[in-house]
Amino acid sequence: MTIAEKNIEHYLVDRAKDYGGYALKWVCPSWNGVPDRIVILPGGKIGFIETKSPGKTLKPQQERWRDRLRRFGFLAYKADSKEDIDKFLKEINEGRIQKQ
Repeated sequence: MTIAEKNIEHYLVDRAKDYGGYALKWVCPSWNGVPDRIVILPGGKIGFIETKSPGKTLKPQQERWRDRLRRFGFLAYKADSKEDIDKFLKEINEGRIQKQ
């Protein structure tokens, strides 16, 4: 059984709460391709994540946004599994920054 993107996104929201934070929906009408969620954790930690169904890839405009955010030093990920979500949250919580 394939897990749906919405299940990955719900898992992200629940796990962010476990860290004492939030996974906020990012709706930006005039900017196509921004990540689905902005994740904020205690201590001023922030990251951006695009959730996908398993095996799905980023669209070109999503890749551009991911790369742009990484150039600014933010963690910016694509997640298509619960394991990806766990890794992403661990890295944010540890205060890592994205390295180009």
